[in-house]
Amino acid sequence: MAWVLLVVAGLLETCWAIGLKYTEGFTRLVPSVLTGVAIIASMVLLGVAAKSLPIGTAYAVWVGIGALGAAVLGIFLFHEPVTPARVFFLALMLISIIGLKFTSGGEH
Repeated sequence: MAWVLLVVAGLLETCWAIGLKYTEGFTRLVPSVLTGVAIIASMVLLGVAAKSLPIGTAYAVWVGIGALGAAVLGIFLFHEPVTPARVFFLALMLISIIGLKFTSGGEH
């Protein structure tokens, strides 16, 4: 269950990272509130998952999911550049997240 919570926390991190773009420096109320809620929910779920997972693994996976998700959504939503090197390193990030899942000493 901890891994499910951690994945949801990582997806919420992606949401708030993308949400930051829509807040326009926290000058837009609705995107700012939604972004704030996503930040809080993401942190709470990370905290709950970290009760039974190694903190280094939990944090790295959480950050990795958020960063990977934000980068991929940035490509689709904001037309950020897609280069072979960028795709390669994003793929490495995905492989790293999966590798941490299968090599952690915590709950499986």
